[in-house]
Amino acid sequence: MRHAFRFLIGMLATLTVNAALAAEPDWSDYGRFLERHLSQRTAAGVQLAWLDYSAIQRDPQFPPIVAQLTAFPPADLKTREEQLAFHINAYNILAIKTVVDHWPVASIKDAGNLLRPVWKRPAGEIGGKAVSLDEIEEDLRKLGEPRIHMAIVCASKSCPDLRAEPYTASKLNDQLNAASKDYLGNPTKGLRVEKDAIRVSKIFDWFAEDFESMGGVEAFIRSHRDGLPAGLPIQADLPYDWSLNGE
Repeated sequence: MRHAFRFLIGMLATLTVNAALAAEPDWSDYGRFLERHLSQRTAAGVQLAWLDYSAIQRDPQFPPIVAQLTAFPPADLKTREEQLAFHINAYNILAIKTVVDHWPVASIKDAGNLLRPVWKRPAGEIGGKAVSLDEIEEDLRKLGEPRIHMAIVCASKSCPDLRAEPYTASKLNDQLNAASKDYLGNPTKGLRVEKDAIRVSKIFDWFAEDFESMGGVEAFIRSHRDGLPAGLPIQADLPYDWSLNGE
């Protein structure tokens, strides 16, 4: 009996320590949300992860996921990996929220205008502070990880796909590598080999400087996409479809 009691006390102490060390939020509800609303589809010739925004608007479990961001103190994030995973999830959740807040829209851009684009408008709160999608993205870029551009999803068909699980610090490297390979393996929006060029998403033009830390755009692409022919120039000019990645 005494040994069993000691074992129980030890287990409780371990759980308490682990809880204290775990700086990330519990993303379980967000994971189940993705399972409910995400599917694979080809729309307007683009292969993508498809969101059911109509159902999300009626889902009572979505507001608590957003509220979790509002309540969470980002200062508690202890490592670079925790910061990256948290802010990638935050960007993706608040991009979804932006669409739902303005539903129905044909594009997330419809939630803004030329004078004040959607990216510059408050999208939600993190730790009680109002933030825009641009601010979250800029905070991510400061962490020097170009693979974020394969993971943050601006609710558009030509964006990288929303992953079917939350990003977490413990799995982040594998998740970012998988997201990069998935996007560059998608000829409908990520990379397409043509006779005279390798054409890639305009993301690699818009954020070319971010890929310098990995040797530049071409080095990054060739390290995450096997079998590309040598000698062909890489052109970041695939048409970018800003229409919504769901309905």
